[in-house]
Amino acid sequence: MPKGFLGERNVVVKVKLHPHFPEVYWATLEDGTRRLATKNFAPGTNVYSERLVRFKNIEYRLWEPFRSKLAAAILKGLETVPIQPAHKVLYLGAASGTTASHVSDIVGEKGHAYCIEFASRTIRELVTNVCAFRPNMSPILADARVPERYSMLVEKVDDVYCDIAQPEQARVLADNADLFLVDGGWIVLAIKAQSIDVTKEPSEVYKREIETLETRNFRIEEVVHLEPYDKAHAMIVAQHQSKQ
Repeated sequence: MPKGFLGERNVVVKVKLHPHFPEVYWATLEDGTRRLATKNFAPGTNVYSERLVRFKNIEYRLWEPFRSKLAAAILKGLETVPIQPAHKVLYLGAASGTTASHVSDIVGEKGHAYCIEFASRTIRELVTNVCAFRPNMSPILADARVPERYSMLVEKVDDVYCDIAQPEQARVLADNADLFLVDGGWIVLAIKAQSIDVTKEPSEVYKREIETLETRNFRIEEVVHLEPYDKAHAMIVAQHQSKQ
């Protein structure tokens, strides 16, 4: 029995497709509360003790906003989620796979998530608990600051998702986008202000990172602050612009 197996004891009243985001769902639970969810690409397993629920014989995973910045951004009003079914995604800072596994759910069988993680212990958890059950995820032990070192392992991608606890997050993302992002592709950047500069106000940090993206030929689509789910965090969605 795989680690994380929960069985089918949980039931929801109703699951409805999100009106704006493919393969993202609203699950209405027994008590009437409404929660974000994704369809489980690896039925019978969970990743971070999230609840598994079933509706019309399909299993879904509740998507916890206090554990996933992308879920938090959606609940805070994000209007653009570029990650779509069948997309190829480069995920920088995959950690143990909390959000990356939901990306796996969204892109599905025809998509793929290339998961870059620097910490060896963390990537072991990613491999054992997540990627072992999800053939659409590739774990890569590497430093996101040096994308040339894994260029032979990653193909061109539709989206780059970045959640790394390092200074110059926007520059690291842009360097990866230069190598891997298709023309006109999208990026999603979870900015951790205190990882960049603890001496500056978060608003100053966000502004500086946005300016970096703009100088690297990205058009900023949205900026969403993630409080109360994550303190001093913001989510930026932007599209790469052709230089022609």
